[in-house]
Amino acid sequence: MDRCVVLVDAGYLLGAAASLLAGESARSRISVDHPVLINALRERAEAETGLPLLRIYWFDAAVDRRPAPEHRRLRVLPRVTVRLGALTRAEGRWVQKGVDAAMHAELSELARNHACADVVLVTGDGDLLPGVMSAKEHGVAVHLWALQAADGDFNQSEDLVGEADERRVLDRAWIERWVRLREQSTVFPVAAADPEIAEILAAPPAVPAAPPAARRPESGPAPATVGAPAAQPGGLRVIPTPKDLAGRAVPAVATAPLGGPVLRWSSDRGWVDRAPRGESAATATAGDALPTLADLTTAAQRWADREEDITTIGGDPQEVGQVFARRWIDRLGTTERLTALRTDYPRIPHRLDGELLRYAARFGLLAHKDDQIDEHDRYAIREGFWKELGAHLPVERPATPAD
Repeated sequence: MDRCVVLVDAGYLLGAAASLLAGESARSRISVDHPVLINALRERAEAETGLPLLRIYWFDAAVDRRPAPEHRRLRVLPRVTVRLGALTRAEGRWVQKGVDAAMHAELSELARNHACADVVLVTGDGDLLPGVMSAKEHGVAVHLWALQAADGDFNQSEDLVGEADERRVLDRAWIERWVRLREQSTVFPVAAADPEIAEILAAPPAVPAAPPAARRPESGPAPATVGAPAAQPGGLRVIPTPKDLAGRAVPAVATAPLGGPVLRWSSDRGWVDRAPRGESAATATAGDALPTLADLTTAAQRWADREEDITTIGGDPQEVGQVFARRWIDRLGTTERLTALRTDYPRIPHRLDGELLRYAARFGLLAHKDDQIDEHDRYAIREGFWKELGAHLPVERPATPAD
């Protein structure tokens, strides 16, 4: 068949691009415009081979072979087929398994079935050498493309280079058409201490009422005060735990409107100030009564959301939180109901928070171990949620007392 096929080793392509532009091979340092990249590969392949493109095969690895956001975006592009190997953790680093074998099998199958006349390989791994030799025996011309190396040297196997029929080096100008450096940002920005939280931390520990004299032991050491941290030698200050804070006396500022400051955070496992045992759920906050995104979404909207997730959402943790919040706010219908969340900041209602994290899991944000989202990513996801909420509901400023 007088057609050409492109086989791309994504680990080599993106790692070499990151090395050239960022000085390290971490793919997280670069942002890729996948439609532009695919179009650039197609244009160059057709120009160099003089043949129309049959297909671009994109070989990459993913945890449990579950497609990441970039894989979902790629596989809906015209003439693109995504093949995934496994991404496993070994000796403290991520290692891809099965990618080379999949490329070898695809190359051999294409050549054996005479599906194409020319094959373009974007890879540097010498393990593909037997596949190249087999393809040549079936009459296929093999074009090997390299990316410009950061140190000006080869970043490909010399045996692979020697076996290829044609070799080209893709220079920095070609690479910069579809990739750019990501801005380095701190996951946890340093912020000024909240005066209300500082007041809670500075509050003295609560002194429990003394038990009846008849029940107090006549001898032995006095029982430890509940909720108070143990004293440290040398007068060192003890940093209280959430459990310690829960047992502390409420400071005088608790008489302020909305009940004063309460230390809460959004976590499935952390203390979220649930109703004490034996009390009714009436003590839950108003935010817990708000509907979830699933409650507000129709079948047509669900389909449209999925399409947007596949084609346009990049998968950055903060971006994921913002997209979720934007959809929820738009479908809630009124910003007046959002005021219920103002007093709960930074806590997100429990049901809504769980739905947010399940949504984030679609974008490959799950760590390999125990299918849990990394703690840094959790903070970034929730930060994105509050950032979007703040754009619709600016923080109220306290009223200025009259002169």
